[in-house]
Amino acid sequence: MNARAASPLLNIVLVRPEIPQNSGSIARLAAATNTRLHLVGPLGYSLEDRYLKRAGLDYWPLVDLRTYAGWDEFAAEHRDPQFRYFSARAERTYLDASYGPGDFLVFGSETKGLGAEFLAARTDSSYRVPIFEPGVRSLNLANAVSIVVYEALRQLGALSGA
Repeated sequence: MNARAASPLLNIVLVRPEIPQNSGSIARLAAATNTRLHLVGPLGYSLEDRYLKRAGLDYWPLVDLRTYAGWDEFAAEHRDPQFRYFSARAERTYLDASYGPGDFLVFGSETKGLGAEFLAARTDSSYRVPIFEPGVRSLNLANAVSIVVYEALRQLGALSGA
């Protein structure tokens, strides 16, 4: 897995991801958009998982991947960046966010999200992808990440000429 030295335009952060296929799909998105992928543990799978590898196809060498044992380790390494948190429970939508170069787009696990207590301290920087059917609790993690990443890239002007 690749560890590029240059600062990425965006950073995707998955906190305690549980489903290897989602992380593999998000890794492919990260490779396609030159976005750094941060996996914050504990992970619900091994990085050697065959489903993770399969979902990422042969793009793993293009993924700028960073891993952390837990949130404290991640937060200690990234003290000053601009964080945007995403949850199905947030008040504002991802379209209300103003994205900047180097932003960290933070998503929680598939079953627990980021947690109510965690988000309560971060309401000013928390967003959701709207869901119109009340019977649907949340979107697939890989889909939500894709929606947000491409909106951020659009706002940053990275899609013109792509």
